[in-house]
Amino acid sequence: MKTNQERQENNLEPLDNEVVLRLWSKTYNTNGKPDWSHIFPYYHEDIIFQDTIQKVEGKEAFLAMCNRLTERCEELKMKIFSIAANQDEIFMEWEMTMIFRKTPSTSLFGCTKLTLGDDGRITHQRDYYDLWGDIFVNVPFMKKFYPRFMKRLFG
Repeated sequence: MKTNQERQENNLEPLDNEVVLRLWSKTYNTNGKPDWSHIFPYYHEDIIFQDTIQKVEGKEAFLAMCNRLTERCEELKMKIFSIAANQDEIFMEWEMTMIFRKTPSTSLFGCTKLTLGDDGRITHQRDYYDLWGDIFVNVPFMKKFYPRFMKRLFG
């Protein structure tokens, strides 16, 4: 496990609100496909990533997941609305807009929780979003059906 001194020797800035905002904005807000290469060093070898549809363990599997998303998307952008941090956790509220082949752009609204290990690298990333609600807004029939279904089912 790397110490803070070892992390600094590898030219990794300590992650805080400002650094995360700068790095994550750079990742997505270019024309075309995202480039995560500058943030991958911040992920621990034993990273655990989880969102509403998958759980990925280990840096190799995490990198493969990121590469699959890059291949599927024609374009991917992210706006970070707010960010908050304490000593070992960083929360972000965001809008991610994806453009897939032959489909209209799709925006997902969500939050990310990054958990930092003793060496300052990300050991856990948990993304929270309503995948179906945000996608169904763009599908004519489902646009009306899904909100009614959710209201009927959950009040």
